[in-house]
Amino acid sequence: MPRVLVIGLDPYRVPGPWDPEPVASALRRASAAFAAAGIEATDCLVGLDGSDDVPQVVAAALGDGAYDVVLVGGGIRHDPDRLELFEEVVNLVHRLQPGAAIAFNRRPEDVVEAVQRRLELG
Repeated sequence: MPRVLVIGLDPYRVPGPWDPEPVASALRRASAAFAAAGIEATDCLVGLDGSDDVPQVVAAALGDGAYDVVLVGGGIRHDPDRLELFEEVVNLVHRLQPGAAIAFNRRPEDVVEAVQRRLELG
């Protein structure tokens, strides 16, 4: 069974005036889709509300065994103000999971597709 780590933002711990429920619902659907596809997926959701030392949380998740694919979610990648965080996460993946493919999704609904794409490419 392929093993996947999904690194993303906890929608309930991202500051700002926005509704976290659509993203949270997409994450729940992704968990069910991973299970249906026979993929063992672990979420590493971090907060931007100051409650997490994000690099430490990500490093701990990456150190929890070998992963076939590590997906870095769009919440970390898309905001130009988070460029340094994105860079740090990618470098942690590179250093701590050198054998894992790295995947990127376009939106919360296509997380499983992005992982399957990397699994098929090897």
